[in-house]
Amino acid sequence: MRRSPLAIIFLTVFIDLVGFGIVLPLLPYYAETYGASSFAVGLLQTSYSVMQFLFTPVWGRLSDRYGRRPMILMSLAGSCIGFLVFGLAGNLYVLFAARMVAGVAGAIIPTANAYIADVTTAENRAKGMGLVGAAFGLGFILGPAVGGVLAPYGYDKPALVASALAGLNFVFAWFRLPESLTPEIRRRARSGRFNLQSFRRALADRRIALLLALFFVATFAFSNMEATFGLLNEHRYGFGARETGYLFTYLGAVMSFVQGVLVGRAARRFGEKLCISMGTFLMVFGLALMPSAPNLPVYCTILALLVLGLGINTPSINALLSRYSPVEEQGGILGVAQSAAAMGRILGPMWGGFTFGLDIHWPFLTGSLFMALAFALSLKNLKS
Repeated sequence: MRRSPLAIIFLTVFIDLVGFGIVLPLLPYYAETYGASSFAVGLLQTSYSVMQFLFTPVWGRLSDRYGRRPMILMSLAGSCIGFLVFGLAGNLYVLFAARMVAGVAGAIIPTANAYIADVTTAENRAKGMGLVGAAFGLGFILGPAVGGVLAPYGYDKPALVASALAGLNFVFAWFRLPESLTPEIRRRARSGRFNLQSFRRALADRRIALLLALFFVATFAFSNMEATFGLLNEHRYGFGARETGYLFTYLGAVMSFVQGVLVGRAARRFGEKLCISMGTFLMVFGLALMPSAPNLPVYCTILALLVLGLGINTPSINALLSRYSPVEEQGGILGVAQSAAAMGRILGPMWGGFTFGLDIHWPFLTGSLFMALAFALSLKNLKS
């Protein structure tokens, strides 16, 4: 495995996610200063995922044709501009425009996954994919903390710092990030027409279609939990915003450890297919047990079980997708996977909010049922 490119892509994703994490917790409060209703705040958060859903396959396919490096650089430049506009916004409409720009620019994750697929062997691919998840988790630990420190100086200041971080990241990547895709593969990708036909051919592979379904269901179920996590903490366990923030930090730390340390070893020992089945199985029980913990230590154990399942699941799915995809279409297929995840992040919170209003147990029990369906699909994947 080539260590240097992996270390550079890890640092690139980490810095990008720190910037994203700085802005995310403050977004509702900033929007309310411009008179946003709760519905408008929800739309503002959803607009980012909608743009990712639409554009990640396009960015991934462009990275197949023109290289990973230029697309990552364009993504970082777009993030810098999006955060800058967000910090300088004078009204709610500009906030929406800024978040949509950031959503379009947020294609770095599937392109980073494609980059890792280029520079790793098949045996080490899940471990490499786990590095992106570890960078994601660490960024979500540090970013909100930095945002909280800067918030008393004005909600615009965290966004401006995030823009500066993205700009510095662009400069770092410009000088240190090498291209991972050979000219021959790029020529082969450019020789095909840039349309949906290549995606249809790839999706005709039942293995890829099954993995995309698994990715969507797992992301939907976890996003459903994330959207109602604070509400469950408040109404079931009596925790306030500070305690919920601590628990989110705990989740990020567990996720970083799982994806940075455990997933590579598990994939080498058991194989990605079995890891996917184990991960979905753990998520079934983690979601079902969340509303039933008798005390805080048991609750933290249940949360760790849930995050362990997701942390094993996601890089294993990405690793298999990269193996099953034609080498000149890996970026496009991994982009489609991120679109499936983005759709899960759009629909999951909507489902969670709806079902929590019916009964506080329902988001977690229904999420567990969805993951049981995913477990059944994973067994089919195991047999294929």
